[in-house]
Amino acid sequence: MWVEAQRQARRRRTLVIGAILAALPLVLVAAFALGGDPGREGGRVTLMDTATASAVNYAATCLFVSAGFVLVVPVALFCGDTVASEASWSSLRYLLASPVPRARLLASKLAVALAFSAAAMVLLPVVALAVGAAAYGWGDLEIPTGGSLPAGTALVRLAIVVAYVFVGQLVTAALAFWLSTVTDAPLGAVGGAVGLTIVGNVLDAVTALGSWRDFLPAHWQYAWADALQPQPEWTGMVKGSAVSVAYALVLFALAFRHFRSKDVVS
Repeated sequence: MWVEAQRQARRRRTLVIGAILAALPLVLVAAFALGGDPGREGGRVTLMDTATASAVNYAATCLFVSAGFVLVVPVALFCGDTVASEASWSSLRYLLASPVPRARLLASKLAVALAFSAAAMVLLPVVALAVGAAAYGWGDLEIPTGGSLPAGTALVRLAIVVAYVFVGQLVTAALAFWLSTVTDAPLGAVGGAVGLTIVGNVLDAVTALGSWRDFLPAHWQYAWADALQPQPEWTGMVKGSAVSVAYALVLFALAFRHFRSKDVVS
């Protein structure tokens, strides 16, 4: 695992992803500076409208604008590239020649990929907190529906939000990882996972599906907003976590099952 972690950390795409996630809060600050404070049209206040209220508000807004797609890309990249890249470099067969069981090799790659995915999700709100504190100051979390949360309580709730977002992205991670064991093209695995995630978001927007949308992971991706309330509601987050973990376990099992008997020739 240490060797795999060092190899992944030195890759250029890891550095590029880290730079993009770190730059996103700066880009949003520049956008607010150019466009002025967010408006409150029609008297309806959203999380975006309270972005400049404090550092914790700004961090929550950064998570809100990035959870749907921006954070999907690094997860799909880290998990979809891990096995397929070895095959594309024709080094996978030499790696399997070592006296290490295939399941152990795959588990180490999966653990490192999930660790880097989690690091990417932690990096964004941490940088957003620092940038928000410098730009807007430190203070309580202003809740769009009314009221506020003390800064200390808000930080704990944000940590819960980040953990939930990571659990919600396990479906993308498992899908990308499974595709990585099926194909020798890293872009195919990454693109396939991102594409199917987008399809899930589109299907969730089809209200005609009714209660069938409850079985879509995308339906629960913003359930974490209930945690940023004076009296948090956990029902949506529990349901979303259950759906995501169920899909992820099946896809991870398919990946290990396929790789165990795969005829590796590259």
